[in-house]
Amino acid sequence: MNKVTKNTINVPELSDSTLEVDGRVAVLTFKRHDVRNALTGTALIDDIVQTVNWANSESALSVLIITGDGTAFSAGGNIKEMQEQSGCFGGSTISIQDQYRRGIQQIPLAIHKAEIPIIAAVNGPAVGAGFDLACMCDIRIASTKAQVGETFINLGITPGDGGAWFMQRLIGYQRAAELTLTGRVIKAEEALRLGIFLEVVEPEALLPRARELAAQMASKPPLTLRLTKRMMKLAQRSDLPDFLDLCACFQAMAHHTADHLEAVSAFLEKRTGNYRGE
Repeated sequence: MNKVTKNTINVPELSDSTLEVDGRVAVLTFKRHDVRNALTGTALIDDIVQTVNWANSESALSVLIITGDGTAFSAGGNIKEMQEQSGCFGGSTISIQDQYRRGIQQIPLAIHKAEIPIIAAVNGPAVGAGFDLACMCDIRIASTKAQVGETFINLGITPGDGGAWFMQRLIGYQRAAELTLTGRVIKAEEALRLGIFLEVVEPEALLPRARELAAQMASKPPLTLRLTKRMMKLAQRSDLPDFLDLCACFQAMAHHTADHLEAVSAFLEKRTGNYRGE
């Protein structure tokens, strides 16, 4: 797909997605509406991993939005390939597990290491691995047309991409167990009540609202934004004494940035800060 950029940041060349950069915000849009943006049987896995790794290394970027083109956010696995036992679903047991490890499981590993906030703008159905992808993001904003479902069990398979790890941390074990073990597909409003979605908006308002939220985050000191995102992820897997030591180190780093002094000055002078990521 042709890349689209609105500033001087060099963006990677993707195959089945477009990547638009506006200021410090990037928008990754899946462009495989023909297969409802299925992650397998397309180049979307590579596009996602490449984009997240690029975002980590691009200091001029602060927030990434992920969304889908067409009617679906992502249908997850390609069911036709499952039926044919082709693609990543073909071969021996050893071969299939290796393809999962080297294929779709690279998405949660990449997103788990993301240093910037990631917002999922869920424009339509997100099922199976597509739902798990949304759960991996920091924040989910949905269209009223969105539906979500942890539907693996309906196809006689398990969540092979880490979905059982992410969703229970998002909404708690009991609710995650009910959705996972029944394979029930739920509409946007129920997902909002369960805490899966932060907000639900009309379809035409989805990207504008996601961009608005991203811009709020991107307006903050860039280095501190990344440190804070890293801190929140590390808190999920750290004991309190170790985490407090880390907080002290990160805070000391933040105190020595030029943007910290600019933020203090802007606060005292009642003006907007001018941050340079230094």
